[in-house]
Amino acid sequence: MSESEDRPFELGGINHLALVCRDMARTVDFYQGVLGMPLVKTIELPAGLGQHFFFECGGGDTLAFFWFPGAPEPSPGISAPASRPDRGSLTSAIGSMNHVAFSVPPDRMEAYRDRLRAAGVETTEIANHDDSEWGLAPEWTDEVYVRSVYFQDPDGILLELAAWTRPFGPGDTAVAPNGAVRPAPGELTV
Repeated sequence: MSESEDRPFELGGINHLALVCRDMARTVDFYQGVLGMPLVKTIELPAGLGQHFFFECGGGDTLAFFWFPGAPEPSPGISAPASRPDRGSLTSAIGSMNHVAFSVPPDRMEAYRDRLRAAGVETTEIANHDDSEWGLAPEWTDEVYVRSVYFQDPDGILLELAAWTRPFGPGDTAVAPNGAVRPAPGELTV
């Protein structure tokens, strides 16, 4: 089969992920000033509807933000995780944007964590994700498949610096997908 027969769309990655911020100036300060993501496009939406700004985040991909005057307040724990994973539940509602992970080199993780902390950004410790029972190794070994540092932007959006550390193989897709969890008869649903 040709590539066009194998894949019905020629997807080239993520063009952009669009989030909503409370204060566009503060968002520019954080993403451009702290994370060093160049601001590449700014749009004033028509009829006073707000703004839409785009930051380049590597590989031609962009992270975009809307600012809407009078936007509803966030609902942490519903529309997004309530906190970083080291401080609480990572769960968020179906259809929500849980977090954004940026690819970084694995050997730069410590330096990038330290750079965030020096800029006043609180971070997790480095998480060495592996296939053990709890999914974390105390140090970076050959079994670790990704290293992560989590932090939040000024609006509480959960962000991650993530580094793949080894190629994936057949054993990396051994977990069967779960179906929807349905309430038991008579169980209250919200």
